[in-house]
Amino acid sequence: MEKEWVNKIPGNSSEVKELAAALNIGNVLANLLVQRDIKTFEQSRMFFRPALTDLHNPFLMKNMGLATERLLSALRKNENILIYGDYDVDGTTSVAMVYSFLKLRYSNLAFYIPDRYSEGYGISKKAVDFAFDNNISLIIALDCGIKAIEKVEYAKTKNIDFIICDHHTPGNILPEAAALLDPRQPGCEYPYKDLSGCGVGFKFLQALTMNSDYQWDELIKFLDLVVVSIASDIVPLNGENRTLAHFGLIQLNEAPCNGLKSIINLAGIENKSITIDDIVFKIGPRINAAGRMKSGNKAVELLTAKDDHVAREIGDVINVFNNDRKNIDRLITGEALKMIADDSLYAERKSTVLFNPEWHKGVIGIVASRLIETHFRPTVILTESNGFATGSARSVPGFDIYQVVEACSDLLENFGGHMYAAGMTMKLENVELFKNRFDELVSQNITQAQLSPKIEVDSLISVKEIDGKFCRILKQFQPFGPDNMSPVFMARNLVSNGSVKVVGPHKEHLKMEVFSEDAHHHVFQAIAFQQSHHYNLISCGIRFDACFTIDENEFRGNTTWQLNIKDLKTREDTDYSLKP
Repeated sequence: MEKEWVNKIPGNSSEVKELAAALNIGNVLANLLVQRDIKTFEQSRMFFRPALTDLHNPFLMKNMGLATERLLSALRKNENILIYGDYDVDGTTSVAMVYSFLKLRYSNLAFYIPDRYSEGYGISKKAVDFAFDNNISLIIALDCGIKAIEKVEYAKTKNIDFIICDHHTPGNILPEAAALLDPRQPGCEYPYKDLSGCGVGFKFLQALTMNSDYQWDELIKFLDLVVVSIASDIVPLNGENRTLAHFGLIQLNEAPCNGLKSIINLAGIENKSITIDDIVFKIGPRINAAGRMKSGNKAVELLTAKDDHVAREIGDVINVFNNDRKNIDRLITGEALKMIADDSLYAERKSTVLFNPEWHKGVIGIVASRLIETHFRPTVILTESNGFATGSARSVPGFDIYQVVEACSDLLENFGGHMYAAGMTMKLENVELFKNRFDELVSQNITQAQLSPKIEVDSLISVKEIDGKFCRILKQFQPFGPDNMSPVFMARNLVSNGSVKVVGPHKEHLKMEVFSEDAHHHVFQAIAFQQSHHYNLISCGIRFDACFTIDENEFRGNTTWQLNIKDLKTREDTDYSLKP
């Protein structure tokens, strides 16, 4: 699919020059900072040198006092407490963190992850009944609960209180919990709104350390779980999340918990510096596979394992789940693509909504993301579960899919989510109505520009500007993620020095060495994934323009900088221009 190159709005030139002088860096790097709204020396210090003291006071979050008081009361009275969370990475890391931390000084604890298939997303009646049967009087719900009006009310009839720690968008009515923590709820003046579910749980525990015998030094050892949640839940990597992720990566690399250590070994990344990308593509999917294929409880068992041997055994089981998940994901994606190809009316639609009652519920979110890679449209994938149609929605950049799903709420039994991802359940007879309504609303609100994949270019650059100092400073922009993506540069008139080869298991990638006309001796290694079709022209020495990130490449113990080419255009391509 042809990608449009779009130039990001450059920072104010005077602000860029002032910041470049203050930091003794080049204008290209200073511009990247100003684009991120970092304009002063002190803001730069906080960006490049995060400190745990930068974290906000947790009591700025609405109801934090109520939450800590209710938990401390339970601890004093020796109440049985249930730690409850969603079955995805954010939920299972949240449960593992809160359960393990409280377990340091308290034993009357249990954890509960709902079954994706028999209970579905969020708080379930079955879980409340489990709590009642086991004399549990307090449930701490993590990464879910903001819309659990009826379930919280049901729990109250059984004298069970809820402390809800959520980060999803609230509905018009809030559950009557003993305490409700969600930075997005009305009236909450907490300065940072984009915490993960595990991040909200961490703030709750941070508050606990300020009012009890639990220690801050004990809590920060769980930041490895927090960064896994941040990366896997695709929340913004700015502000407080950046600080949590920075120190979480240090913990993950230096002293991960036994469960994460086993996953790191299974993923084959034990001898490298683990990054956000490693979490997103190698660690997170394996943890997620437990809830997708079997039970999220297995993920919590892994992440709370005290014994290395036990962690390795559970890790092996979860790795098998992940391999099964990949096979099913591949099969269903192929079936979905065929359904699109066979639909004569598909080209007229602005969205993709597909339903097959036989599809595996655990992978439909992944399939939705896969379809956006090939058919760039807001996508919903639906299957049947417990007599209902259940689905996962994914969006394209800049389009709020949650608002569209919310506008279909009269057709839904329940729903929830974010701007770019949502889940929903509906009666089977409403599937076709939902499909038509969803497409109608998308068509009315989406722009043509949002239906075209784009590469946003941070800066035009000459490769001769990319020296050791530039790369070392650029590395300090990490961790990369939403709202702080790895900068994309554009260079013109690149040419190969003759070292060009096709690589990959299916010969799908292009590996080469390149330089620019104005710097013949400044040669860079470059990799262009899924672009082997350019081989003939590039190997013949034709000039080309490229959009790329600058990455570290670790191979056999050696680390080098390379250009990761996202897209390239040769002079044989149709004329194009870099759009403002």
